[in-house]
Amino acid sequence: MKTLRLLLVALLFAGTASAQHHGRKAMRGDYSPTVYLVSLHQTDTIYYSPGAVQKAVALNNQAMNNAIQDYLETHRSGFQQTEKPQFIFTTKNNRFSLALGGFVQMRAGADVDGIVDNLDFVPYDIPTVATYDTHKQLIMDASTSRLFFKAITNSDMLGRVVVYMDADFRGGAPGSYTPRLRSAYVSMLGFTLGRDVTTFCDLTAAPTTIDFQGPNAYNFNFATMIRYEVSFARDKMTFGIAAEMPQVSGSYNDYFTPVKQRIPDFPAYLQFAWGPNRESHIRASGVVRNMYLHNMRTGSNTSLLGWGVQFSGTIKTCRWMQLFMNGVYGEGITPYIQDLTGSGLDFTPNPENAAQIQTMPMWGWQAAAQFNLSPRLFLSGGYSVVNVEKKNGFYADDEYKRGQYVFGNIFYALSPRCRVAAEYLYGTRKDMNNAEGHANRAQVMVQYNF
Repeated sequence: MKTLRLLLVALLFAGTASAQHHGRKAMRGDYSPTVYLVSLHQTDTIYYSPGAVQKAVALNNQAMNNAIQDYLETHRSGFQQTEKPQFIFTTKNNRFSLALGGFVQMRAGADVDGIVDNLDFVPYDIPTVATYDTHKQLIMDASTSRLFFKAITNSDMLGRVVVYMDADFRGGAPGSYTPRLRSAYVSMLGFTLGRDVTTFCDLTAAPTTIDFQGPNAYNFNFATMIRYEVSFARDKMTFGIAAEMPQVSGSYNDYFTPVKQRIPDFPAYLQFAWGPNRESHIRASGVVRNMYLHNMRTGSNTSLLGWGVQFSGTIKTCRWMQLFMNGVYGEGITPYIQDLTGSGLDFTPNPENAAQIQTMPMWGWQAAAQFNLSPRLFLSGGYSVVNVEKKNGFYADDEYKRGQYVFGNIFYALSPRCRVAAEYLYGTRKDMNNAEGHANRAQVMVQYNF
């Protein structure tokens, strides 16, 4: 019996190698993960005929190919998204599979002739008043390295169920390398439950940058949510709507004070995609939010309506060029504009009447292009701007008015798992009193995926 067990194990490993070899023909690109077949059930040792062994190997091959297909079809690309997993563990009937992966990323750079007071290139954090300490700085950072796991269950009742979690090391003060949970959600039947990138964000509408922040008019932020998405018209159209935990960042005075929020934000979108693999799309998005605060003068709670609209997309004009863009406008929507998150500009006291509070109008747009010179090499560049409008004047002289973000970079893949890059960034910040500061940054990156 021991000899038979060893023979069956050898045949199954041979089947594993065969499945990987033949599975590559059906896979997109050069994605070929290592698939490990595991069994969670013990059975009595029995004797198999040669035909039964061949049938078992064929079923195992099919399970492994199905596991690969599950991960291809549920892989999400776009800004700050992880690569496809290198390792997949699957049961022999493909009812359950698990992938583990991530990357180690090291970047180093220098600010000259003006700095950004941040590890990331955030125009909001450019000093507008120059001092002896705002001329140059050195940056070295590995906190954007990532770990993730993804589990897929093929259920008779719920269909395909996806569980995903990922983390980086940005949970504490800069340089502390405290782990931080980014995403943690379960997805099934069109619903996403948990923590994920906000529904207002169009993940593939932004270019690839070394800079972790990305274009300042983009809107990559996380939220705890209940979301529903559905595709129709042969998957060319997609509709999504969500209820998300609100993040309010306003300015208060002696008349107003914060209170706990009561109503979720409601973002929604409608997207149209085209091309052989739906590589191009345009999307219209909107968000409505109700922000609560307490009026100390009247002793009652009050609320302010925030709203925003966005048009975004990416267009593959030809094999070697891809375009990216988004434009957003609204009032009181700082969580949905990258440069303004946490800025206290969802609302401010009315400069003409301190007993009144008002939402702030704001807008931004970004446009970029990527040029794919070869399968391993691409260049990209773009421009982004964010603006906060005056409303009854402005609340403070040093209140943010406008930020600009300009970038150019080059990425090269040394191997399928390792890539290097170099990038130049230029940014400005202008305040309401027209005080202005600027910054220049040059940086390089090495990233290894596993």
